[in-house]
Amino acid sequence: MGGGDAHPLSQNTGREPAWSIEKKMSLKSERRGIHVDQSELLCKKGCGYYGNPAWQGFCSKCWREEYHKARQRQIQEDWELAERLQREEEEAFASSQSSQGAQSLTFSKFEEKKTNEKTRKVTTVKKFFSASSRAGSKKEIQEAKAPSPSINRQTSIETDRVTKEFIDFLKTFHKTGQEVYKQTKMFLEAMPYKRDLSIEEQSECTQDFYQNVAERLQTRGKVPPEKVEKMMDQIEKHIMTRLYKFVFCPETTDDEKKDLAIQKRIRALHWVTPQMLCVPVNEEIPEVSDMVVKAITDIIEMDSKRVPRDKLACITRCSKHIFNAIKITKNEPASADDFLPTLIYIVLKGNPPRLQSNIQYITRFCNPSRLMTGEDGYYFTNLCCAVAFIEKLDAQSLNLSQEDFDRYMSGQTSPRKQESESWSPEACLGVKQMYKNLDLLSQLNERQERIMTEAKKLEKDLIDWTDGIAKEVQDIVEKYPLEIKPPNQPLAAIDSENVENDKLPPPLQPQVYAG
Repeated sequence: MGGGDAHPLSQNTGREPAWSIEKKMSLKSERRGIHVDQSELLCKKGCGYYGNPAWQGFCSKCWREEYHKARQRQIQEDWELAERLQREEEEAFASSQSSQGAQSLTFSKFEEKKTNEKTRKVTTVKKFFSASSRAGSKKEIQEAKAPSPSINRQTSIETDRVTKEFIDFLKTFHKTGQEVYKQTKMFLEAMPYKRDLSIEEQSECTQDFYQNVAERLQTRGKVPPEKVEKMMDQIEKHIMTRLYKFVFCPETTDDEKKDLAIQKRIRALHWVTPQMLCVPVNEEIPEVSDMVVKAITDIIEMDSKRVPRDKLACITRCSKHIFNAIKITKNEPASADDFLPTLIYIVLKGNPPRLQSNIQYITRFCNPSRLMTGEDGYYFTNLCCAVAFIEKLDAQSLNLSQEDFDRYMSGQTSPRKQESESWSPEACLGVKQMYKNLDLLSQLNERQERIMTEAKKLEKDLIDWTDGIAKEVQDIVEKYPLEIKPPNQPLAAIDSENVENDKLPPPLQPQVYAG
């Protein structure tokens, strides 16, 4: 099922390739830069295919074999544990039955009920680990097939276009194409009901589908290998365009967390220069500068693609631009030792979005033959190495002292600033002005960071002050509660009856005198 290998590498020499960064990307003592033995890119089982760090150094085929063996061992261990627990329960029950045979009927019924309950639990455990536990009842399957509003989402224009292209492509294979379309349709109808599974299990289902279809095409359909590859590419494009929304960077994984971590790491390494990585690329040459820009564009464009093969194509185009840039600079064909440091530099300079999510997506859902052989597999393996190197990059990797490395990482100084200070008077004025502007931008960035820090501190102080005032007001209100008194009674008329105080003299009465 694999295509021809565009980068013939020597077979594994017998020693186990180390996929750890410390061994895999060692520094040459005679040369500043990064070197990786090409044999260490291969599967550590010695099958000759490319390995992958996500598969612990195995290729896709060997990894699946190891995964199935580990899973079978786990199932066997769980089965033996369940049987041992059942035997212990039965022995304990038999012992208690013989020592307490003279108990009442009520207690015997209680023990019988308890035994039945334990037996039921053990039987349930056995059913869980049995092969038939994955298959649900007919009623459950029928309920699962019931249409759901969330599933019946509106099909995008791109999905319609890809589906039409897929059907047109299969028409050229007549009966074999009809069989492939039927299998693909059944797979897509089954996948929405597997979203409760982990992303690794969904990946396993997809890889099983790829393998089964490829084997049927080769054995039953008698399709030539080159046509099998083309058909598998179309199948991958069709199904992954539909599944992309649900399986790319799912919430159940830590892919997004890894994306943010590597993005933050690359931003912190913005000061790394090509000279530190021993990159054999001269960006002052217009053609080389153009190739570097194209390489960065391609690696960034990878995130906009939905099909794993299209993402791989972006990585391949990026890598070819790198090889061309090295060839123009050195005026000779580029070597693998020149390629990896330059790829690391391109990743640092481009800081591609969702880098880890894209790598994981390709690893999980790409047609495995593309990752195991050919130039796509070679370039993808190198990209994984580059990302792993960036994650572990330290002072020794860049031939720097730990003090300088810490100062650069903290932003206290910049290697470009030190280089600009040591320039001779004959240096190009344009280059001097460019680095002067870069220094000004770096200073502005530092000032902005300080302003943002002070602004956040001021915001926190204002919040604390507001909370303090509110608390003081609340304490005062609780200590001196407000009492509302009723309004005063109106004064009584002078000559009205005085009912409140009968001790007052009666009001004066008018007297009439005769004249």
